Amino acid sequence: MTRDVSQSGVPKVVSITFGTEGLIRTRCPDEVSITFRTGSLARPVLRGDGSTGDLMGRPLRMFEPRGIYLATVRCFQGRSLLRPSTETNAVLGGVLARSVRLSGVELFAFHVASNHIHLLLRAPHGNLPSFMQHFLTNASKKLGPLIDWRGTFWERRYSAEPVLDDTALLGRVRYVLSHPVKDGLLRTCAEWPGLSSLAQMVDGQPRVFPWFNWTRRSASTSALAQARFADRWSEREELRLAPLPLAGLQVKRFLRSAIRAIEAEGIRNFCRVLGRAGILRQHPHHRPARAARSPRPPCHTSLRQLLEAFLEEYRAFADAFRKASARWKAGDLLARFPERAFRPFLWPVSGQLSALG
Repeated sequence: MTRDVSQSGVPKVVSITFGTEGLIRTRCPDEVSITFRTGSLARPVLRGDGSTGDLMGRPLRMFEPRGIYLATVRCFQGRSLLRPSTETNAVLGGVLARSVRLSGVELFAFHVASNHIHLLLRAPHGNLPSFMQHFLTNASKKLGPLIDWRGTFWERRYSAEPVLDDTALLGRVRYVLSHPVKDGLLRTCAEWPGLSSLAQMVDGQPRVFPWFNWTRRSASTSALAQARFADRWSEREELRLAPLPLAGLQVKRFLRSAIRAIEAEGIRNFCRVLGRAGILRQHPHHRPARAARSPRPPCHTSLRQLLEAFLEEYRAFADAFRKASARWKAGDLLARFPERAFRPFLWPVSGQLSALG
């Protein structure tokens, strides 16, 4: 099912105004007005078989190359393994920039909190899983030695939910950028000492980060090869953001309005904040007594009909995948999986190798 909003009859967003209560009003030729609340229109949880109900840890992947996704990954046990610092920002920024360049994904917005990462992106080549694998693997390998952490770095595999319409897309941008304020850490979004796309979205300029090429380091026999983060192994990587795919949107005006609303809401909700110094004092190994977790929504949309259509499509996809998977596991290597599915791996056994051609 095509998710192109312009072809689905959903009016394009022309201008956005945030009220103090998080209200979004869209002014379109037909004078459409939509009320948006943070999160999805509804938050049913998908079972592994495509039905709604209790949370399943590993819902089936159904990625569409043209779709925009909000990808989220959390640190092991909610620890502050991504706590901002000059070194962490540089290393992680280099990994992200290189992963974006090599994979060709379009990165629209991002925020790196102390214990999780949000990425708003699109993978036009259909390679979102390989991008995330490259990014998360290299991030854990390089940040682990930097903060003296060994073992599991990420809590579980990343989640990635599609964003189905323009209003929901703007809401996800607002959500990603709001974390320092909505979590009671800072008074303003711009104060965040870690990595965030806010400054780049405002000035439109790329950021340069170092990529530490450990392949060259491992091939060296000199004493300097022991220094993982020596300048000798550093290469320049530029992180560029893709423009938001919204015709007629004035990004800077939207950001100013959104940030004002976020910060006004933060003042109402928090009498005190942790502050920049408090954030930097956190130890990367710190484990909170109780980590905040919420069930992943199936998608992000402001329109009921898009939500219902997506759930129906997902149920059909899950049913077709389950049937094909049963045939595949039984040894039928020619079983046909639905489009946008990732075929499960099965070791070939004697007598079946000829079926592979």
